[in-house]
Amino acid sequence: QVQLVESGGGLVQAGDSLRLTCAPSGRTFSRVAMAWFRQAPGKERDFVARISWNTGSTYYADSVTGRFTISRDITENRVYLQMNSLKPEDTGLYYCAAAPRVLSTRARDYDNWGQGTQVTVSS
Repeated sequence: QVQLVESGGGLVQAGDSLRLTCAPSGRTFSRVAMAWFRQAPGKERDFVARISWNTGSTYYADSVTGRFTISRDITENRVYLQMNSLKPEDTGLYYCAAAPRVLSTRARDYDNWGQGTQVTVSS
């Protein structure tokens, strides 16, 4: 099975920026969408951003629109999440995920997940 490995998280102050990277490891797999989700302690896993692998079209949660940018590198087979103007509310464990069948914002439509990278934003 394909493994997704996230990196780039860290501890930053409000207003700072981070760039997360999702690097698949393993055999090539079919995917319709790649996405980022995040989960704060004691909270549900929430959708952050999604990108169509074929077309590059993007979609964002309202809470991050205008601040976050999801992108892909087809050659490197990687997905990125550029996070600007970070807020304490952005704190959480950020997961990369792949959906093989549908463009979706629902975690249950994603079959492959990474282990997460922690993003902590202090005030």
